[in-house]
Formats: sequence, structure tokens, C-alpha cells
Amino acid sequence: MDIKDVIRARHSIRSFSDKEIPAKLIYEFIEYANLAPSAGNLQAREFIVVDDLEIKKRLCAAALNQEFIVEAPMSIVVCAHLDRIAPYGKRGKELYCLQEVAAAVEHILLLAVDYGLGTCWVGAFDENKVSEILNLPKYVRPVAIIPIGYPKGEIETTDRIQTSNLIHNNRW
Repeated sequence: MDIKDVIRARHSIRSFSDKEIPAKLIYEFIEYANLAPSAGNLQAREFIVVDDLEIKKRLCAAALNQEFIVEAPMSIVVCAHLDRIAPYGKRGKELYCLQEVAAAVEHILLLAVDYGLGTCWVGAFDENKVSEILNLPKYVRPVAIIPIGYPKGEIETTDRIQTSNLIHNNRW
């Protein structure tokens, strides 16, 4: 699929079939996610693959009971590695690591579309509870939960703000 087609086809999916996802695809998603831009090439991100039903239920509870987290065959929790970004000081820990995670998440979302899978970028969750559930060390901060699976039902499209309303330059 052409990259522009992939970008246009990406939607937040909140209903998944129970069809299994081959493990090699998840490995590939993480491999490509790690090719995302990285401050100083420090690659200050970590990936936790969750397919255990009990852990998915606990993540769902920590994420405002967003049930599709349980419904999806698996999720990838993308985390910032705060020690790895430490050479950049406060700005690295407060901004750069989040930018890195965001770029990695986008790579996963787009690659999933190319394989016919659906995803949803979940940021609404209790960080402390997710850290506890996944037994994360203090220097690893969960930033996004990405439920992944084959979409069930019709995919809803959403409107976007007109591009001309987003550009702040009098040339356009």
C-alpha cells in the first residue's frame, strides 16, 4: 500500500475480532517502531507486549474501563526509558522521550494498517497503575497503550479540520 493510502486508511478501531495475530507481525511492528526518530539515537523507548487476558483486564480497569483493550487479541504498551534519555537532562525526560514514543507509536499504527489490522492509541490511563500492573522499573514510564487486532464491523471515518484552518502563514 502507498504511504499516503496507509495514512488515509488509519482509523481508531475500538472493536476487534478474536482472530489471532501472528507473533512475527508484532515483532516486526516493534522492529519498525524502533526505526522512528530518536534524540541522539538513544532510542529511549521500550515495548511491552500484552496478550494475557488477566493483565488486559487490569489494564482496561487502569484505562477508564475502555473494554476494547480486553477485546483486542493483544496490546503493545509503549514506554519512555527515562535513564536512557538522561544525557539530555530535564528537557529529555519531559519532552524528547515523549516525542520518541509518539513517533514509535505512529509507526506501529501505520504498519498495522498495511497488514489489515486495526489499532487505537490509548493515552487515557493511570500511569502508576499501569506501571504496577506491568511491574515496570521507576525509570520506565508508560506513555501509550495500543490495542491491536483485526477490526470487527464497519470502520467509522471521522471528519478533519480543514487544512487551511490549521496553517498559520499568510501564504496559504
